[in-house]
Amino acid sequence: MIKGTKIRTGLIGAKLGHSFSPRIHKELADYNYDLIELEEAEVGEFLKSGKFDALNVTIPYKKTVIPFLAEISPEAQRIGAVNTIVRRPDGTLCGFNTDYAGFSDLVRDLGVPLTGKKVVVLGSGGASRTAITVAADMGAREVVVISRNGKDNYENLDRHADAEILINATPVGMYPKNGVSPISLDTFPKLEAVFDMIYNPARTALLLDAAAKGIPCRNGLLMLVSQARRAAERFLDKRIDDLEVKRITERIARDTENIVLVGMPGCGKSTLGKLIAERLGRKFVDCDAEIVKIAGMSIPDIFAIEGEEGFRARETAMLAEICKESALIIATGGGAVTKERNLPLLHQNGTVLFLDIKPDDLPTDGRPLSQKKTPAVLYAERLPLYRAAADQTIPVTRDIEVNMTKIMEVLTK
Repeated sequence: MIKGTKIRTGLIGAKLGHSFSPRIHKELADYNYDLIELEEAEVGEFLKSGKFDALNVTIPYKKTVIPFLAEISPEAQRIGAVNTIVRRPDGTLCGFNTDYAGFSDLVRDLGVPLTGKKVVVLGSGGASRTAITVAADMGAREVVVISRNGKDNYENLDRHADAEILINATPVGMYPKNGVSPISLDTFPKLEAVFDMIYNPARTALLLDAAAKGIPCRNGLLMLVSQARRAAERFLDKRIDDLEVKRITERIARDTENIVLVGMPGCGKSTLGKLIAERLGRKFVDCDAEIVKIAGMSIPDIFAIEGEEGFRARETAMLAEICKESALIIATGGGAVTKERNLPLLHQNGTVLFLDIKPDDLPTDGRPLSQKKTPAVLYAERLPLYRAAADQTIPVTRDIEVNMTKIMEVLTK
């Protein structure tokens, strides 16, 4: 961490409650960094107030701030948007665009060159202009902007089926409206890379689709950290090591990712989940317990009254809400993996661990499906589903201490 003068910094925008920026800047330096939510009509007065030394700016005010600045940098002029403001000694404000460097670093990190490629950019706002400028500077042979009302729009995407690079510069799929994608990747069979500037959730529906198709892809977290590093350098007027970007990106990704436990009923997901949460200082959520709380009746009663499909519908709705959050330890119900619609929900912000236990070690009391089928039969049916859903398989027994040792070894790698 760089030790600097206690300058007054922060982020202005419309809705900032789930911003990662304070944490990133805390890793970069020791200045105060506040979240400042403003209405558009308040932006000018705040900038004139002198209550800050330097600022970051996020949507929707990256253009709004420009008239209040005495000078803007060349890259900000080209993009037509400012995301970093520094107050000069004479009190005037100078604007910069560090998103340019941030997105450039993101592209380089993936390692798929844009030179000579056809690039399709979704969206026409400030983030889009950053992507367009970077793509052009990196030698793209053609850059097509898709907007709702332009000549290239979401109704005629097939005109650009030869696109090789796709960049999502829209907020579609961003928290809390997870699970939706601006387009289907089936439209673009020649894609070599997909970039989504969204960083929350870690895996948008677009990125999950890309990963399923084997297309190299990245979210916007590294871009966010990289632009913050460039902003901090402006704030402090000193250089910050390049390695800090990767270190902070990896740390935030690890610390904000959910740990999702799947496995047979009775394999110990709830018991182990609570212990993991205590060990890591995180919140634990038991999906079955949450369903029971909301339904006001036991799981056997839900099965008796609503049938399995009724229970599964409740389960999917619960997972959709829980799994969009970050840094949780989540114990799923034993049958959560039987519905394919649940898998993107588990993976959007989570690492999925399959707790694999021998059928002979499984209890059956109070478990509706287990009572209809022997544990061995149910295990044989579900084993391929658990393995397909999991990022890691951890063999477990009834020995809790041994199980915890195995799990923590995986989580601390």
